[in-house]
Formats: sequence, structure tokens, C-alpha cells
Amino acid sequence: MYVAQPIEWIDDGVVILDQRRLPTEEVHHTFRDYREVARAIREMVIRGAPAIGVAAAMGVALGVQNSRAATVEALRGEFAEICETLAQTRPTAVDLFWALERMKRRFTALLTEKTGLDEIRRALVAEAIQIHAEKKATDEAIGRYGAAFLPAEGQVMTQCNAGALATGGIGTALGVIRVAFEQGKKLHVLVPETRPYLQGARLTAWELHRGGIPLTLITDNMVGHFLKTGKVGAVVTGADRVAANGDAANKIGTYPIAVLAKENNVPFYIAAPISTLDLSIASGERIPIEERPASEVTHIQGVRIAPDVPAAHPAFDVTPARYITAIFTERGVAKPPYSESLAALAASAQTVGTLSIR
Repeated sequence: MYVAQPIEWIDDGVVILDQRRLPTEEVHHTFRDYREVARAIREMVIRGAPAIGVAAAMGVALGVQNSRAATVEALRGEFAEICETLAQTRPTAVDLFWALERMKRRFTALLTEKTGLDEIRRALVAEAIQIHAEKKATDEAIGRYGAAFLPAEGQVMTQCNAGALATGGIGTALGVIRVAFEQGKKLHVLVPETRPYLQGARLTAWELHRGGIPLTLITDNMVGHFLKTGKVGAVVTGADRVAANGDAANKIGTYPIAVLAKENNVPFYIAAPISTLDLSIASGERIPIEERPASEVTHIQGVRIAPDVPAAHPAFDVTPARYITAIFTERGVAKPPYSESLAALAASAQTVGTLSIR
């Protein structure tokens, strides 16, 4: 089954599939400077919380590899600037900061070990590649846990794009659907278009179609109709940040889907890696919401569709935990009360040597 490859490390740099050009064109760019990687994240050449984390790690590795620092001390100063540049790209997705903190820890350990410049460069490249490999394994595990909760047959709904394009693996929410489909479940996916950036129409529909999974594309304002009349067995989405109490930020439009699912007795699931948990914040009220350019609302691919008026574009909304039936992670399934179950899963991740929360 086809799996998209949104990002790859090669000797010449970081190769990223330009998701702005999908579905009509598959264009790959090779970035050779960490500032170019930062721009690619900010301008949504690559998007999706786990994939942003991978890109950030590779951006750090690229910056260190290409640094002209002649001493370890000089590199230390450049390293801080590299990390800060990448940290300023997107504020909501916690995987970005998780990946940067992991690269910082690795760099600090290498300094403590009095490692030479060349070895530091090699070690940070290896760390970034390892993060990518771990994300792939994480997706597979999330898929196995989540697939058991999907119906044996019938319709399921998702939101935005939480597939391979968003993670570098098989995806989180789409990974759950993909594994269930491969297990023989007869599923048909309802895909809301996800205005204004159309990640559902452009990306999720493209991934599912390429993977041979049946789907129907719907407009965002059809969601309530289909949840009421379409015999939807489950909704499964990804997340960009999950607070300690289970409140989850995801692409704008997720919150009303969750409310409508609750109203119509449809289970609503989140699929996200442990690295997406931010147990340092008590609730979703403290999750920063990125405000993107108004032009993404008033224009589609450069074509104006609205008059020259003010437009809002909060890129995410927060779904309160009371609307979430369960959260699928690579370490298991969290159920209410999330303040207990998420903490337990995060602790289990730490016991195997993976520090996955900020």
C-alpha cells in the first residue's frame, strides 16, 4: 500500500515534499541550510505535528553539519541560534519543541563528554535520523492500538490530515484507519475538506486514494448532516498538543466535529504520540493558538475568493476532554480521567528511556 514520504535526510541536505503543491504536483525540494528548513516549516511546505518535529531535528543537524565554527565553543553559540530560529516557526505543535529539546540534550551530552567537532556533527545527524525512525515505529504502534476501536465495517470520519504526510510514518489518525483496513475491516472514510487550507481535500483525500482506501470528500458544513444520518461508526483525528487533562488542540474545525459526534452518540478518538502530550499545562486554555495570514482565508492558491475585508484564521481549536472517548498513543490507550491515564502513559515512556514531555 502506498505510503507518502514527506521528508528524508540525504548527504546533500533535507529533502521535503512540498505539500502546498499537492494533489496536482509532487515536487521535492532539497534544503541545504537550516534557515531554509525553518522557512519550509513556517510556510507549510511541510506540516503536521510529528513531521514538523522531524523537520526541526533535521534542521538542527543540518545547521551543525554546515557550521563553519572552528571550535566547540564557537559551535555552542551557533547551536543556540539554530534552535531558536527553528523554535520561532510554529507555536502550537508541541512536537516541534519536543524535538528541539531532544537535540539540545544530545548536544549537551556530547559537550559533557568533550566530544570533538566532527563527532558532534555526526552524532546530531544520527540523532535526527533516529527521531525519524522512531516516529515511523510510533505510528505503527498507534495504528495497532487504535484499529481495535474502529468498527468492523461502515463509515468513519477524520479531520485535516493526520497521515503519512503529517508524520513521516504511516500517520496517526490515518495510520489507525490504514491498519484497520489492512486487518480486513471494511471501512469507508468521510473526509471534510478542512477550510481554509484544504488539508482534507488536498492531502487526506490524496493519501487515501493513493492507498486504495475508499473515501468520500465532503465540505466542512456537511459534517453535522453525516454524523446525524450517515451511520458514522467513529471519528478519529490527530492532535498538535494535548494538555494534562486531555484537552486537545487540532486543526481548526475539530472542536465542532467533536461536539456533533457527542450529540449523535458517535465515539470521538484522538490518535497522537506521547511526544504530543504537554503535561506541563493543566488544560487546553493554556495552549497557544497560531493565527495564520488572513490571505489564506480570502484566497485559494493565490486566487481571491472574497472581497478585501478583514479575515480571521486561527489555525487550531481546542476540544475539551469531555468530548474525547479515548486517546491512542504508542504506549497504549488513555481513557478518562485523562489526568491519570495520560500521566501513566507518559511515565511508562520515560521508563524505556524516552523523555517525551516538556
